[in-house]
Amino acid sequence: MPNYSITDSLPLANSQRIPRLGFGVYRSPTAQCVQSCLKALDVGYRHIDTAQFYANEAEVGQALRSSGLPRDQVFLTTKILSPAGSADATYSKLLASVETIGGPGGYVDLFLIHSSSSGPAGRKQLWQALERLHEEGHAKSIGVSNFGVKHIEEMRSYAKVWPPHVNQIELHPWCQQRTIDTYCKQNGIIVEAYSPIVRNNKAHDPTLVEIAQKYKKSTQQVLIRYALQKEWVPLPKTDNPDRIAANADVFDFDISDDDMDLLNSLDQGSAGAIVEAVENE
Repeated sequence: MPNYSITDSLPLANSQRIPRLGFGVYRSPTAQCVQSCLKALDVGYRHIDTAQFYANEAEVGQALRSSGLPRDQVFLTTKILSPAGSADATYSKLLASVETIGGPGGYVDLFLIHSSSSGPAGRKQLWQALERLHEEGHAKSIGVSNFGVKHIEEMRSYAKVWPPHVNQIELHPWCQQRTIDTYCKQNGIIVEAYSPIVRNNKAHDPTLVEIAQKYKKSTQQVLIRYALQKEWVPLPKTDNPDRIAANADVFDFDISDDDMDLLNSLDQGSAGAIVEAVENE
């Protein structure tokens, strides 16, 4: 097994690099988000994932500035959910996020289309606005989230940047999304895993509990390690300081091939999703 560490990063298709482990702040309350991000940075995370929809972009930026870490040592991601009605208005919405996080003249390391739900015209408008942001240096890399094969293939007809650098999708043993995972890996698209610990909904699953006991780890740690060994970039989210630290403590054990097979056997396809399984056809 590869000897992963919290400082590891993976190459994106555009020569940038993305840390192998990220910290999610999905709907982390504004009063809590700064402290959670500071704790995450303190224990070694160098990758924070936010979104316009989460309503805490400003707090992520504040945490980075308060941490004292150099900007180029922390990888920041945000996302846009829907277009704003025109290419210029959508671009302005993107730039507003960048400035909320990093101030005037700032940048984010990765900006994603959060959803495929805006239809072909909306997706095109979003991507072309992201390409402009990317060209101007306000987003080092650009990508998508919740996109299936058909959505990424659709982009070929108009995209100047193709393939997207990242696709962020729901991934865990019960929802492995093998079709889009394989497609992304074949096309050089980094796969990020949101909800990698299934919001603790599977904490009492007998197979998972047995494996966690075997390695003397928590079920959350096993799920994060599983994601790492699947070559996904997991984005666990918690506001509990102890769990923030524990979720980063996943680099001192390997899940055996047999136990990976056991976890793989839990797949329920799209029925196993707690948020969204992508549409591939």
